Amino acid sequence: MIKSVLTIAGSDSSGGDGIQADLKTFFSFGVYGMSVITSVTARNSLRINGIVHLTKEFVSLQIESVLSDFKIDGIKIGVLYDRDTVITVARKIYENHIPVIVIDPVMETKSGETLLKEASIGIFKRELIPQATLITPNIPEAEALSHIIINNPEDAKKAAEKIYGLGCKSVLITGGHLKGDPVDVLFDGQEFTLFKGKRIAPINTQGTGCTFSAAITANLVKGKSLRESVHIAKNYLYNAIQESFNLGKGYKPLNHFVKLDS
Repeated sequence: MIKSVLTIAGSDSSGGDGIQADLKTFFSFGVYGMSVITSVTARNSLRINGIVHLTKEFVSLQIESVLSDFKIDGIKIGVLYDRDTVITVARKIYENHIPVIVIDPVMETKSGETLLKEASIGIFKRELIPQATLITPNIPEAEALSHIIINNPEDAKKAAEKIYGLGCKSVLITGGHLKGDPVDVLFDGQEFTLFKGKRIAPINTQGTGCTFSAAITANLVKGKSLRESVHIAKNYLYNAIQESFNLGKGYKPLNHFVKLDS
């Protein structure tokens, strides 16, 4: 039977990020994707021109509608924005005992728009992170969650340990913001695994964080180990960036339909 994965995130009208990126990634890995939309953007490749955040009641209704009918093997979480939405999502996950929970703690866009209010970070750390199978912050997000400045992989290890202390099962700090070639740092509570990559220049792509965490989620629900899931997802993301589409005037959309490595 096909595995089913739910993404809880924002909608990107340009198709390169958020819900749209997640669903394309799920399709590419052969899992059935469903969605709960928390925010709707009027967006293109250059900027977000407007954003509407849906009410906690409607977010809750979407989640209930899906979970009352389908067996969900995993959930990937992206944009939540405010305290009420964080609490709503956290409670629904707690009530339904989903086996795989991957959180991409999206805090702001590349162009600087806030996607998780600073006042919501405390409740996010207390209520949602402890339920995560994996949390996948980039460097700025890891710094905000750990209060540790990250300049190198050793700093990332310290930050990962501190975030792990919030109660999640594992932490993956993505290294795209580091100088030189990116190094992702995975901590599972017992040991660190470093995933080294190659820098692709120029990097002008959209949806890398969403795509990476969605690919990891898809592989986890298909029964791959955590390390194997990260390894497969990293290769997929690299290829999707390399073959990104030359569309729009700003950030280029990834090619989510690249051939998977055998």
